[in-house]
Amino acid sequence: MVQVAPSLLSADFTRLEEAVRLIEKAGADIVHVDIMDGHYVPNLTFGPRLVALLKKKTSLPLDVHLMVDNPHEVIPWFIEAGADWISIHLEASTHLHRDVSIIHQAGRKAGVALNPATPLPALNDILAELDFVLLMCVNPGRGSQPFIDASHEKIRNLRRWLRERNLPVRIEIDGGVNLQNMDILIKDGAEIFVAGNAVFNHPDPGEAVRFMKETARRAVAS
Repeated sequence: MVQVAPSLLSADFTRLEEAVRLIEKAGADIVHVDIMDGHYVPNLTFGPRLVALLKKKTSLPLDVHLMVDNPHEVIPWFIEAGADWISIHLEASTHLHRDVSIIHQAGRKAGVALNPATPLPALNDILAELDFVLLMCVNPGRGSQPFIDASHEKIRNLRRWLRERNLPVRIEIDGGVNLQNMDILIKDGAEIFVAGNAVFNHPDPGEAVRFMKETARRAVAS
């Protein structure tokens, strides 16, 4: 199943409730919330209080992407706030199995994010424990970056690897996703599409979500 996860990073921060209601009405599957600490990445965004407020405003799953240099310390904050999915960066976690276990023990979906230059074999010893892998197709920290072309092969290799191991781990991609490249990315094997600029910088964000959903429907049916 292909799912669309608009990223609030590209929305108007003063109108986030309106943005969430708009994408939900348009058929989005997930709300993607980027948490940046100004250390692991050179930007600051949201905290657990916003996640808790969003939880009251939408029935969509909240996909919280922790771009922080101390994930172990903050994971409990976002569990308490109501995050449904939590992804942490392999590069930032000192004890990855422990952190993934904390997420699972709380009954939430756990994912590991990989930066563009991090090779897939780094996932070898954790892959079977995950619900999803978040492949970054740009360097994390800011929106509106162009898609890194080498990500196509990385997605295909991960899809093949999961198939060979018969693992039900889903592939989420983030960065540079747009209305023009979604077809080929679905063929590569991506299943969950984080889209910020493509949705919220579109003249009609709802129409952008509907277009992505229709693209997904056609791809799955073909």
